[in-house]
Amino acid sequence: MLRVFIIGVVVGVLLVVGGTYYYFVSGMAPVATADSPLPYEKKIASKSKNAHMRKQTMPPSPVAPDETNLLAGAKLYKEQCATCHGLPDQPPPSISEGMYPHSPLLFKGKGVTDDPPGETHWTIANGIRLTGMPSFKNTLTDTQVWQVSQLLANADKISDSVKGVLAFGSTVVIPTGTHGPSTAPSSK
Repeated sequence: MLRVFIIGVVVGVLLVVGGTYYYFVSGMAPVATADSPLPYEKKIASKSKNAHMRKQTMPPSPVAPDETNLLAGAKLYKEQCATCHGLPDQPPPSISEGMYPHSPLLFKGKGVTDDPPGETHWTIANGIRLTGMPSFKNTLTDTQVWQVSQLLANADKISDSVKGVLAFGSTVVIPTGTHGPSTAPSSK
């Protein structure tokens, strides 16, 4: 009796594993961004990301959320992030609607202002698999990643000058420390 039960469990497990494998390799699983998601796909992905991040040590930001860093973060955000995540008071970029999952609009609603800057830093630096969010750790310096992280953590309380950098088509001269000023694109 016990032997039949064990054989039944083993056969059941093999059928589930084999059926799942067949589902994916036969092309039945949704792979296009326009396809409906798998059941529980968002929930599982979110739980996995959150569990992974909980295992990491989130360092405190070495970059203060002062005007200079927020201005630099705004310039970087506009150049590197706005294409997918949008700008304040602008319609969502069309690319974000064609992605799955859709890119979060980081200046709409609370964005990520309720997340610690360390979590946003981790996301920007490492990216998130299967979402379209790339890793910027080899593209931006760690200071630049922190500047964008501080901008997003403080997006609900940024100054008018920082909003000016983020304004669609604006030109703003941003002090960059000892390296001289840099300029954002203009429509003026």
